[in-house]
Amino acid sequence: MNRVLFGILIVFCSKTIAQNAVPEKTTNNPIFKGWYADPEGIIFDKTYWVYPTFSAPFDDQVFLDAFSSPDLVNWTKHARILDTTAVKWAKRAIWAPSIIKNKNKYFLFFGANDVHENEIGGIGVAVASKPEGPFKDYLGKPLVGEIYNGAQPIDQFVFKDKDGQYYLIYGGWRHCNIAKLKADFTGFIPFKDKTIFKEITPENYTEGPFVFIRNNKYYFMWSEGDWGGPDYCVAYAIADSVMGPFKRIGKVLQQDPKIAKGAGHHSIIKAPDSDRYYIVYHRRPIDETSIHSRETCIEEMFFDENGLIKPVVITNDGVKAHLIK
Repeated sequence: MNRVLFGILIVFCSKTIAQNAVPEKTTNNPIFKGWYADPEGIIFDKTYWVYPTFSAPFDDQVFLDAFSSPDLVNWTKHARILDTTAVKWAKRAIWAPSIIKNKNKYFLFFGANDVHENEIGGIGVAVASKPEGPFKDYLGKPLVGEIYNGAQPIDQFVFKDKDGQYYLIYGGWRHCNIAKLKADFTGFIPFKDKTIFKEITPENYTEGPFVFIRNNKYYFMWSEGDWGGPDYCVAYAIADSVMGPFKRIGKVLQQDPKIAKGAGHHSIIKAPDSDRYYIVYHRRPIDETSIHSRETCIEEMFFDENGLIKPVVITNDGVKAHLIK
């Protein structure tokens, strides 16, 4: 074979391989398959993790899955990291996990049973030695099993303040409470006035609280509207303390009728190697009518020069890959 013919063959083969190659992933939303909602995103050991609610009728919500990724694009499913066989008092409606690492153990806080007055259930705690579990019941009973200040004990978020104090921030039914957690997460430390649960509900609050610190300011975010409707959205406030007061600034995440409905119940991930922030949330596809048809998505979130959060644009593209250095 002469050199000219060999060169032509190489070019032909290269084009054929390129045409048959798997195309680079260009759309990242939803970030993984299946109906999942209320996602909490967090980073453990240079790996991104998302812990969502399994979105289904309440009686079918008897377990939690988790997902991990090295780059926010390629996700691995970790099935049934917790289920009701490991939590004897939890029967249904396992909701909105929140996880935190404390002394080499992973503590998973969750809501169970969709409790009302005089019912068994509320906010539980499970523990594991690895972020993928398996998780086991930590207390043998709910951490919060009663209704205080009108707040249903659901949608729990665990926040570690700058001084090392852990707080539980939670609540549905348009009320939000905060309480100081004991260092071992077995109960609560009373405030100076001897109360345990203080209400910090901002205007228009429905559920889904989340708090983070940026430039020494406390950003308190929450969901508004009806979780089953298209008006579900996320708003926020800024304060100088985790105790507030939190005055509502405005919406930052909501539906786009061209993309999806009911964008809400979110969490925030900050890349540790930059000032890059990501918002992880759920939404309902345009062509879906079931309230349980919710998918987990991600967008980058930006701030203006005054530290205010810019409105988030929901997309099908999602975010580009970002490895943690």
